[in-house]
Amino acid sequence: MTSHQTTQTMKPATAAKKLGVYLEATPAEFQEGVVSRAELTALQADPPAWLQELRRNGPHPRPVVAARLGISIAGLARGGVTEALTTEQIDALKQDDPEWLRRERATQAEVRKEAVRIKEKNAERSAQSPGPRS
Repeated sequence: MTSHQTTQTMKPATAAKKLGVYLEATPAEFQEGVVSRAELTALQADPPAWLQELRRNGPHPRPVVAARLGISIAGLARGGVTEALTTEQIDALKQDDPEWLRRERATQAEVRKEAVRIKEKNAERSAQSPGPRS
């Protein structure tokens, strides 16, 4: 019995997500084909000019926009941002610093503080509890 190694492939949307780029802004040949794991690894290791340009200037997908603004994806939606934004648009939003963005950043800071508190509490609890009994 021989085993045949099959090449794992993924849809362009999955590959774009893993690369952190907006699928609709990628070249047509990327959008229409399938991407193998080896191709994805090659794109990550040595990004072509189009990928470098997209990462630098966008348009960026919502997770990237949210991260660059320091808020959650849900916060983007609450702020009315539903489309991909370019780096220039993100910088303009930061410059304008609208009320909704300040509010969402404060919310995100509270979420992070709470996550740290819970992590510390769990670490403290596991340090105090005895190991398994034999």
